[in-house]
Amino acid sequence: MEQKEPEKWLKIEIEAPAIMMDALANYLTEKGAQGVYQETVESQGEGDFPLTAADETIKAFFPEDVRSEKRVAAIQKYLQSLEEIFPDLEKASLHTQIITDPDWGEQWKKYFKPVRVSNNIIIKPTWERYSPASRDIVIEIDPGMAFGTGQHASTRMCIEAIEDVIMKDRSVESWRALDVGCGTGILGITAAKLGAQEVICVDIDKKAVEIARENAAINAVDSRVRIINGDATAITAEPRNLIIANLTAKLLIKLSHSLAERLLPEGYMIISGIIEQDIPHIEERFLTSDLIVQRQLKENEWICYVLRKKA
Repeated sequence: MEQKEPEKWLKIEIEAPAIMMDALANYLTEKGAQGVYQETVESQGEGDFPLTAADETIKAFFPEDVRSEKRVAAIQKYLQSLEEIFPDLEKASLHTQIITDPDWGEQWKKYFKPVRVSNNIIIKPTWERYSPASRDIVIEIDPGMAFGTGQHASTRMCIEAIEDVIMKDRSVESWRALDVGCGTGILGITAAKLGAQEVICVDIDKKAVEIARENAAINAVDSRVRIINGDATAITAEPRNLIIANLTAKLLIKLSHSLAERLLPEGYMIISGIIEQDIPHIEERFLTSDLIVQRQLKENEWICYVLRKKA
């Protein structure tokens, strides 16, 4: 049997002022990073006490291929644009490294701990222990290489929005949800755990779909959560009364018409993965005569909209 060639990855490590981190995380994700996480860079003060960190490190992993050189050049150009926006801050430093078969599971485990993301929802990695309070709804996630651990602001805001919509609108007899770009399945699973009777999750990444299916089974909601590998525009299911899309602004704009078409009258649409500079473009495409803003959530530079379709 022919032995499979080990996969190679381009690791990009950027040390930059903390204020740049959200923009960098968003940009690296848009460029196709398969994993992005942050670390705080602490300096030692007197008596072994750490000083307040001015800089942080962000690490991103890309498949190593013919596009690697262009990716690095594009990221360097983006860093230069950030330096023009923040001329008084220290310049960011970028380091690259080609690595073979990183242990993704172990990489993620260092940064993924149980976290309360809303009044009732706790996101817990499968390998951590947690003793829930009486009202806690615990969602167990094994992220593998997929996006969605509850650690990112856009994911947290989506979960808070889902909880708020489902728990407060008691007029809906049956919630039928669609989670577009589901990643680990965390948002679709959240909807199911909160009582949604039928959830469709869709992602173009085959690996993410495998991970999402495993997570749905772990949380015992796989009978109500259907996970599809494909493009959201190709979904032929009946219209939904809850649509969740935690993507990039570019993808949201591209899918805006398709998402609106799939939303029932008086249905809710939760969109996130948006930074402040994207607001004019997002509102231009989504705030139509049919869709109105029900609520807007904000955490640092990240924005989440809860939209509702008119009757």
